[in-house]
Amino acid sequence: MLATGALTAAPAQAVTAPTIVAKGGYLMDNTNAKTLYTKAADTKLSTGSTTKIMTAKVVLSQSNLNLDSKVTIQKAYSDYIVANNASQAHLIVGDKVTVRQLLYGLMLPSGCDAAYALADKFGTGTTRAARVKSFIGKMNAKATQLGLTNTHFDSFDGIGNGSNYSTPRDLTKLASNAMKTSFFRGVVKTKSYTAKTITKTGSTRTMAAWTNTNGLLGSYSGTIGVKTGSGPEAKYCLVFAATRNGKTVIGTVLASSSIAQRESDAKKLMNYGFARLG
Repeated sequence: MLATGALTAAPAQAVTAPTIVAKGGYLMDNTNAKTLYTKAADTKLSTGSTTKIMTAKVVLSQSNLNLDSKVTIQKAYSDYIVANNASQAHLIVGDKVTVRQLLYGLMLPSGCDAAYALADKFGTGTTRAARVKSFIGKMNAKATQLGLTNTHFDSFDGIGNGSNYSTPRDLTKLASNAMKTSFFRGVVKTKSYTAKTITKTGSTRTMAAWTNTNGLLGSYSGTIGVKTGSGPEAKYCLVFAATRNGKTVIGTVLASSSIAQRESDAKKLMNYGFARLG
C-alpha cells in the first residue's frame, strides 16, 4: 500500500513551481479561473502598455459599435507621440483610419497614437481633453464592473501620471474577460497586419506592416495572445495566454528585467501550468 501511495504522489511532486525574475506573476486555468501560480499577485504595479487591453475592452464594449467607422488622425496624436517618445503605429495626420484598424494599431505595435485616437473617438465631451478624461473614466468604470479591485487607470495607453496601476491577478482577469470577444482574440494572435488608410486627398495609403510586439507568438507553441508592456516604472511586462491539448492557461508577469526575461518568465509559468493540468 505504501509503495502505491508513493508512486501516485510522484507526478505531483515532479511539478515544481518555477522561479521568475518579474516582481509579480500570476497564472490561471482559463476554463475555470483556478489559480495555478502566484507571486505578489495582488501587489499594485505599473502596467505600461498592458493598459491597452482595457483600452480595447472599453472600445469593444460600446453599444452598436461599427468597426468600419472612420477616425481622422489629428496632429495632437502625433504631437503626443513626439512629446512622450511613445511607441506608435505611425499614423499619418489627416488620414482616415477605421476603428478596426486602430485596434490592430493599438494592440500589435502598441501604438499610443492609436490609443489616443480611440479615446478621442469614444470619450464624450466638447473638447479633446474632456473626451480623453471621459474615456479614462470608462476604463475605471469597466475595472470596477469586472471586480478589478486593485486596478486604476489615469491614462488611455499606460503612460501614466502616477496612478496607473494594476496587479498580476487583475490584469489576468481582465485579459480573460477580453478574450471572450472573438474580434479581440483575432487581433491579439495576429503576428502582422497591413492597414490601408484613406489620405486627405481620398487616395489609398498602404501602411507599413504592423508587427506584434509579443515575441511568444513566434516562439512558444500554442500562444494565442495577449499584450506586452514596458516603461521606466513598469519595467518589462507581459500578459500571455496559450492553448495546448484543449487546455488554456492565461497569466501576467509585471516588472521583469528585459524583453527576453519577461518572455522566459512567461514560458516558465505556462510550462508549469500545462504540467499541472496534465
